Amino acid sequence: MNLAELRSGIEIVGFGFETVGVGVIALGTALAIGRFIAQGLSNLPSRYRALRHELGGTIVLGLEFLVAGDIIRTVAVDPSLQSVAVLGLIVLIRTFLSMALQLEIDGCWPWQRRARAPSRPEAEA
Repeated sequence: MNLAELRSGIEIVGFGFETVGVGVIALGTALAIGRFIAQGLSNLPSRYRALRHELGGTIVLGLEFLVAGDIIRTVAVDPSLQSVAVLGLIVLIRTFLSMALQLEIDGCWPWQRRARAPSRPEAEA
């Protein structure tokens, strides 16, 4: 296996991660909307909050796959200073989006989750 074949394989793996990320977002959105519609018109405000929560989680998971794909493709295939700078900007934007969505879902920042979580008796024993 030569270097060109290796880079081509790595690029395919990175593209695969990105494809999975898009698929997760698309499928998760379709499933969440389908569940929302199937539940009818009862308790609409609560169901709307549940839909937003589910969509947020779906987007966060999809973004994780997209970031992984970007990292694989940029670092392994085209490690130039310009491509790494673009990758850094993309990761920064996607990380901000993930954190904002996680704040929307959980109602607290990721580093505050442990402080808000109730203590478990089995953990103290």
